[in-house]
Amino acid sequence: MPEHKTKLLIIGSGPAGLTAAIYAARANLNPLVIAGIQVGGQLISTPDIENFPGFEEKITGAFLMEKMQKQAQNIGAQIIYDTITKVDLSKRPFICCADSGDVYSADALIIATGASPRWLGIEGEDKYRGFGISACATCDGFFFRDKAVCVIGGGNVAAEEALYLANIAEKVILIHRRDSLKAEKILQKAIFNNPKITVFFDTIPIQFIGKDNPLALSGVKIKNKINGKISTINCEGAFVAIGYNPNTEMFLGQLDMDEANFIKTKPDSSKTNVPGVFCAGDMKNPLFQQAIIAAGSGCIAALEADAFLNKQK
Repeated sequence: MPEHKTKLLIIGSGPAGLTAAIYAARANLNPLVIAGIQVGGQLISTPDIENFPGFEEKITGAFLMEKMQKQAQNIGAQIIYDTITKVDLSKRPFICCADSGDVYSADALIIATGASPRWLGIEGEDKYRGFGISACATCDGFFFRDKAVCVIGGGNVAAEEALYLANIAEKVILIHRRDSLKAEKILQKAIFNNPKITVFFDTIPIQFIGKDNPLALSGVKIKNKINGKISTINCEGAFVAIGYNPNTEMFLGQLDMDEANFIKTKPDSSKTNVPGVFCAGDMKNPLFQQAIIAAGSGCIAALEADAFLNKQK
């Protein structure tokens, strides 16, 4: 199987991975970026971004990631469309095996694998996932034009999904387990001012229901946490937006992690417990999953990787 040797390997191509690539390329490290099947991470499916510095108008996540990718490549980073499936961090150089069969050998490693949508785990969710249940409004919202849909969650992602769907669906019902939304105030204002969006507070979904032939979602059973009342919301689409799980499975047992498998790093640093392995982005930050924070952590990781490699010389 082909083996590729590099000073610095970056796994992941979201804001953290591409920012790390930009800074690493500027340091003449000639980094290899293993991008997965698509550059951009979660941000690629974000319809509107208005809080990333430097843009006076709203931009799409796809636009921002395209610009980051081109900038990294123009400086000298090499982007490879492959997926790392196994790593050995027991000694340097670190060995990373890809889905293609290729093997990557690296003197230093930056992990920027991001996170994946978290699911509810309630009855009917697995059955109707892909048949009315989704975690990406920009991916699947088109299929619910002029129909009733639900969004489950109360943070920024849920609010953004609801606002996006309000431009497509007949009505949007936002279901949140608490008595107030966690989303930014500007998003909350937009939610409450949108006549097509209704918010159910103190409410939890308990079951997805639907038809079997053909397989299709028809509603969500909900429970009011205050009075215990159970009712059904009729909808043809349901979008789960309750957060993310870190994509860190391949590093289990090799890197220190917290109870939710987010990678631990040293204070104010991207350094993990393994010298030469650095971590940037959402898989190390369970609290603030924002593009600008991920990008900043990618910068730190690249600078610390450069310092590490220079010290090794």
